[in-house]
Amino acid sequence: MKNKIVVALLTTCVCASMLFGCGSTAAPAAEAPAAEEPATEAPADDKQEEATEAEAVNDDQAKADEVAALIDAIYVQERTETTDADCKAAKDAWDALTDAQKELVEGENADPDYFGRDTGDASKDDPANADEIGEKEILVVSFGTSFNESRAEDIGGIEKAIAAAYPDWSVRRAFTAQIIINHVQARDEEFIDNMDQALERAVNNGVKELVVQPTHLMHGAEYDEMVEAVESYKDKFDKVYISEPLLGQVGADTKSLNDDKKAVCEAVVAQTVADASFDSLDKMAEDKTAIVYIGHGTSHSAKVTYSQMQAQMDELGYTNVFVGTVEGEPEETACENIMENVHNAGYTKVIMRPLMVVAGDHANNDMAGDDEDTWKSIFGASGYFEKLDMQIAGLGRIEDVQSRYVAHVADALKK
Repeated sequence: MKNKIVVALLTTCVCASMLFGCGSTAAPAAEAPAAEEPATEAPADDKQEEATEAEAVNDDQAKADEVAALIDAIYVQERTETTDADCKAAKDAWDALTDAQKELVEGENADPDYFGRDTGDASKDDPANADEIGEKEILVVSFGTSFNESRAEDIGGIEKAIAAAYPDWSVRRAFTAQIIINHVQARDEEFIDNMDQALERAVNNGVKELVVQPTHLMHGAEYDEMVEAVESYKDKFDKVYISEPLLGQVGADTKSLNDDKKAVCEAVVAQTVADASFDSLDKMAEDKTAIVYIGHGTSHSAKVTYSQMQAQMDELGYTNVFVGTVEGEPEETACENIMENVHNAGYTKVIMRPLMVVAGDHANNDMAGDDEDTWKSIFGASGYFEKLDMQIAGLGRIEDVQSRYVAHVADALKK
């Protein structure tokens, strides 16, 4: 009986140990997981400041985008009933921007330079759009430029030379590029006539004899468009004379030269040599310096004119003179081809100058700009040349070139 009691007591103790963890054989109790510390939140003031800054950035971009859209709206080739109001709206919106907001302006054609770039004093230019013309008018037609200095010196120089040679005639201006007209009007409040406006002005002022003198370099697409516009008004005048562009008739092939091309080659080379402070072109060649003239280029059949100008330079013995084009048309005038020609001829220094009537966007940006695809940058990256100089000046400011235009007016009046 006693043994049964002992066994019962031992059994009870073991069971209690298993149930309640009694004794040294019990498993340690599992620890409760530590509570996570609550995340530290930014102070309410910091959150508000960040939200305000983000809102300000969005507002700046929205205002810049609005101006970009207004600029794109006037970057068009057609004048409409709202053009004047659209030009004013774009400039007013631009003026309302902060300097930081102006830097954000970017659109299909808009950028901060549209209104912000300094291209000279517009007040020095005469838009030549006055009334009281009289019965005899010489309308000088140009593609145009938004570069104020070039407009006054290059286009204005030609207009003044013609006016001086023909004091009995009223000299007026027309641009064919409405995009440029709008740019100048919006930025500088200078109003330049397009072709229709200029011809209407002549009609309304009772002009009987009209000479149309283009400043275009050659018989290209722009010249053709000008002739078409004049033809539509021809029956509103007693006499209409359409004069030759600067380089005269195109000719059949690369060897078709004329007095105009010769005179222009001689004039621009002489001016380039003088501006570079050399005594002569031969001295320039001895110094291993080449001249590269850069025209616009065109897909029009008149593109042979550029090859003719190179042929004329060669015929004059200007062995260190090369003619290229921005558009690379004709093909041999492309930048890389001209660069290799200059290098292979042994010249280590280069002077670049536009073969353009006006030293505008192409001269300042495509020729002399700092982007990697400009002529200056491509020549510089080649490692061929130890020195590159830019002469940013249009043909229109050279007196001997101005004389060619005066001579073309005289020739037109003989027809």
